[in-house]
Amino acid sequence: MSSLPSSATEFAPGLHIRGIAPGLRLQDFKLIAFDMDSTLINIECIDEIADAVGKKAEVAAITEATMRGEIADFKESLRRRVALLQGVPTSALQEVYDQRLQLNPGAEALVKACQAAGLKVLLVSGGFTFFANRVKQRLGIDFARSNLLEEKDGVLTGQVVQQSWGDICDGAEKRRTLLEVASLMGISPRQAIAVGDGANDLPMMGEAGLSVAFHAKPRVRAEAMVAIDSGGLDRLLEVVAA
Repeated sequence: MSSLPSSATEFAPGLHIRGIAPGLRLQDFKLIAFDMDSTLINIECIDEIADAVGKKAEVAAITEATMRGEIADFKESLRRRVALLQGVPTSALQEVYDQRLQLNPGAEALVKACQAAGLKVLLVSGGFTFFANRVKQRLGIDFARSNLLEEKDGVLTGQVVQQSWGDICDGAEKRRTLLEVASLMGISPRQAIAVGDGANDLPMMGEAGLSVAFHAKPRVRAEAMVAIDSGGLDRLLEVVAA
């Protein structure tokens, strides 16, 4: 496992911090932004959809390289992976949600604690609206942005749909979304917490006042102010008191 910069300290086993003032509280923030796949939930949805057509290994390899930052162009990476989903029946999405998708440990507890402290909750994902909307409803999340898979005659076309804000929610769009929501709320981005695990989360994490890496790729773990390496998302509450 990659080590954090020398300025980081082990706050507790499996929990590292750097650059954080003592006594920080959730009430010091107004917004928390979460990545979805492998952060709020336990899977990379695109990999599991690909399993329906026997292409999980191929798609997962691209996903892993992208999340590690080895493929810099997230948009091109996503287009490549989505193209491999052409012909997948849309019923496969519901099967993935019902049979494979679970909230990660501590996700519900952390979201509830944030809501109780008055924070708004944002889900911003390079994954797909089918899942993001369901997770949003399940957790009572306030805002969500994600990618929309095109479908026709009950099957996926292998394309993503253009939306009002653009076609693909990549790292730059995640950053822009966090800034947009903060602006709409009338707050500074420094009053936001950003939580993620992959390289495409770094742009929004860089804008937030508190960046949190959850079981993250080495590069993300190295740059975050809080790194949760073991246990659930609610371990953030050990660092930032509710």
